[in-house]
Amino acid sequence: MTDGRSEWTARVTVRLADPALRVWLHSSLGPEASREVPRARASVSSPDAATVEVAISARDVGAMRAALNTYLGWVDLALRTGRTATRPSDARSSSA
Repeated sequence: MTDGRSEWTARVTVRLADPALRVWLHSSLGPEASREVPRARASVSSPDAATVEVAISARDVGAMRAALNTYLGWVDLALRTGRTATRPSDARSSSA
């Protein structure tokens, strides 16, 4: 994070061994990054086959905190959902 006069920036990097989960995460975050959020912007990229990056910029520290909390929550939710959705059906029924 940088403390510039006009903008704060952060980069969240998620490395995943499972390429299917990387695609799932990137696909899940893409629509969220395209939404307009007051005082903050974000972009999602996949610089390589194992990585998803979320770049966030915000006008002030409060907007940065809110954006980071939001994107980290979405990353967690997308990964938990993706892992559950890709588990074999017998594992889901035995864990209930």
